[in-house]
Formats: sequence, structure tokens, C-alpha cells
Amino acid sequence: MADEHLSDVVEEIAAVAAERSLTVACAESLTAGAIASALARGEDAASWFAGGVVSYRSEVKFEVLGVTPGPVVTASCAEEMATGVSTLLGADAAVAVTGVGGPGQEEGHPAGTVFVATRLGDRTEVAQHRFDGDPPAVLDQTVRAASTQLLARLRSASAR
Repeated sequence: MADEHLSDVVEEIAAVAAERSLTVACAESLTAGAIASALARGEDAASWFAGGVVSYRSEVKFEVLGVTPGPVVTASCAEEMATGVSTLLGADAAVAVTGVGGPGQEEGHPAGTVFVATRLGDRTEVAQHRFDGDPPAVLDQTVRAASTQLLARLRSASAR
């Protein structure tokens, strides 16, 4: 993994997941599998990473993940993606991303608008981001944000 910060975050996700015997899944749109690829590089990933769903097209979000048909660049879509993938793959925790990679706008949102949902148990939290740059830069920033938010969520739960 070229991004040393991301590599460190993934190793911490692996450690927390292993320590708490949690499984993790991901649902991705604009990142097209990059989050799954990053997580799969974590130590002993086979023991904690359940897998992921790349739902680049809206129909996949609706038909595979159970997202309510409608706009997909929304907090509720990200939340439903996280719920759907955790249910589909039987995971304890999930991260999901949806948004506009660019270069143009989508559903009235400018390029770089991204929603990241993290789910643990039956609770989901969603954060909205506005990233700058070309599509590859938005993708990279989204992967970093999703991984960092997942780690924070796993840590906060383990502190309880």
C-alpha cells in the first residue's frame, strides 16, 4: 500500500477487530473496490474481513443492498448501504461510501461530495465530506476517510 497512513490505519483496524472478535464488511460506490482492497491487506484479514460489495450502479444498491430506490448521493443511501452489506455478509461492523467522484456533478451535488457510513451492531453513523481534486484524488481521500472513520468507530465501541 503506497499510502503509509492508510496502511497504519488498516493495521489498527485489523488489531481492534481481532481483539474484539469482530467481522467487518464494506459497501462501495465511487471507490469501486478500493476500500475492500485496502482492508484485505490488513494482518490476518481472512479472520476479520467478511468482504465487500461494489455497487457502482444505482440498481446494485437497490437490488443487492436493499437501498430504497431514489437519490443515491445522500446520507440515507450510505446508511442503508452499510446496513445492507452487514446483513448480506453477516458482519458485525461495516463501512459504506457513496458520492460524486467527478469530474461533473450528480443529483445536484458537486464533485467531491461524499457520504461515509459506519455501522457497528445496530447503530449507524454518517458523515458528509467535500473533497477537492480530480476523480482519482477524490477516490483516495474517500478511502482514507472511510478507513479512519471505521477505525474511530471500532475504537469508540471498544472503549465502552
